[in-house]
Amino acid sequence: MPNPTSAADSRTSERLADVARIAALAPVEAAAAWFLAHAEELLERQMEVTRIPAPPFGEAARADWLAARFRELGLDDVHIDGIGNVVGLRPGLHPPTDPRYVAITAHIDTVFPAGTGVSVRREGNRLYGPGISDNSAGITALLALAGALRHAEIRTESPLVFIGNVGEEGEGDVRGMRYLFADPRWRDAIAATLVLDGAGTDTIVTEALGSKRFLVTILGPGGHSWSDFGTANPIVVLARAIDQFARTPVPASPKTTFNIGVITGGTSVNSIPESASIKVDIRSAAGEQVERLERALRDAVERAVASEPGANSGGRSNSGLVADIKLIGSRPAARLNADSPMLAVVQAVDIHLDNNARLQRASTDANIPLSQGRDAIAIGAGGAGGGAHTLHEWYDPTGRDLGLRRILLTVLTVAGVQE
Repeated sequence: MPNPTSAADSRTSERLADVARIAALAPVEAAAAWFLAHAEELLERQMEVTRIPAPPFGEAARADWLAARFRELGLDDVHIDGIGNVVGLRPGLHPPTDPRYVAITAHIDTVFPAGTGVSVRREGNRLYGPGISDNSAGITALLALAGALRHAEIRTESPLVFIGNVGEEGEGDVRGMRYLFADPRWRDAIAATLVLDGAGTDTIVTEALGSKRFLVTILGPGGHSWSDFGTANPIVVLARAIDQFARTPVPASPKTTFNIGVITGGTSVNSIPESASIKVDIRSAAGEQVERLERALRDAVERAVASEPGANSGGRSNSGLVADIKLIGSRPAARLNADSPMLAVVQAVDIHLDNNARLQRASTDANIPLSQGRDAIAIGAGGAGGGAHTLHEWYDPTGRDLGLRRILLTVLTVAGVQE
């Protein structure tokens, strides 16, 4: 449990009284009770949304489903914006000329490519299915919050904007949040952003993990494995580059990682391929480490191409090899301001709920507002999950009500409540 001793924790202590006062309001107690009373309905919603495929750049069907749920819950001006984000508003007491929105977001895309089976099964208290936790749990929490506020007829001082955003996973490159915070309508209207991502109640993401992703392709003339033996083989060259790059040292602090997640190339076992490609993910809490690994990757590819007979400079060899390194994703590293009002509220809520949570660094939708110096935090939606980004992903709703009450009290304390 956070121990309010520092200056930041002093601000948390000051917010404890606000949290306790809001939590004791009869409508807020009614909203918290709604979560428990509708636990089974929330499970059904979670399974329902998981069965709707939402691969990267293919979220339209799930967006339509979520827009319909937003309308059922009475949100205003429900629409799908120009990039595919689902947006719904809940008016506050502040005049429209001074909206100061509190945004609650959950990404609607999954990491799984088009064609992945999205069957969901229930075994005992657990749900199984690709994306059932990341991020069907977050989407379900978004709907639960809107439903509880409507049931309890709670009016907030600041208006709320509920957002199901696209493009958080993989090569989506947080495009939904980039679009949102570049939109003149929202860029200066959103005062605070609470990102709901995955399960759990034990973390508060306050630091945005920086990353870059690359598509590395080696092109060659190709040929027959027998008659053209000796022709430069892009797979072999790329394998040399992978071997060299994988030897690059990385520091333990700041934690820095790299991953080669996809490799493709070739047409048959008896053909010298015309191309081979890999996708590389580089991450670090320090931007300079990301840049260092990028240089190491480029150097490894250049050396591998240069090792072929007849090679010359410029990423090309006389034997016909061409190397191309394309940036396919870039997420900024950033850190929440130490005097963040939202962080003080979340930590006060955790103390009030006797919930243990630690500050964490991660790559989430919060990267974008954090990189712009905005108040933004990512937390889990309650319950427990595992196997994220695999076909064996699971979610256990035990303790979901704690996560939902945590979200409720955070939003109400940040936005203010009409008493």
